[in-house]
Amino acid sequence: MENYRLNTNYAKALFLLAEKPEEQKAVFTDLQMVNSVCRENHVLSTIFRNPVIKATKKLAIVNELFHGKVGNLTEMFLQFVVRKNRTINLPGICTAYMDIYREAFGIVHTELRTAVEADKSVLDTATAIVGKYTGKEVELEAVTDSTMLGGLALAFDNNMYDARLRTKLAKLRREFSKNIYESKL
Repeated sequence: MENYRLNTNYAKALFLLAEKPEEQKAVFTDLQMVNSVCRENHVLSTIFRNPVIKATKKLAIVNELFHGKVGNLTEMFLQFVVRKNRTINLPGICTAYMDIYREAFGIVHTELRTAVEADKSVLDTATAIVGKYTGKEVELEAVTDSTMLGGLALAFDNNMYDARLRTKLAKLRREFSKNIYESKL
């Protein structure tokens, strides 16, 4: 069960434990990797959600997966989360930490969603526009969405610029459904 308050409190505690900006950056990259592993691996997330599986077994899994691949502080934190039976919250804690880190260092996470892979000029333009608009450093994530007909969608800081072809067609459909002109025939 997702618990925003718990996730934020654990993330704040970890952020405060990593006192130096270099440590905070290292934990940030570690938690990005942990978050992607937890979100992409269905079996792992099922194990973490299962209350029947003992914490010792979960701890062995976490150690096997992340020992030597993450920093010492991150590894101790992961072990702490497992011992406190909060493995179900691990992806949420990772996300909360990344949000806290970005806020502290003036970074805005931006998602550019396109129908085909965006070239470098589009990525640079999107980064420049968002950077100018927010006044922050931009962390751009380019996503290719094959379900889109065309165009792009740019999302950042609870804002969204929607230039998708589907949206424009829907807008035109609404405009044409209103018959503001009377037929003179």
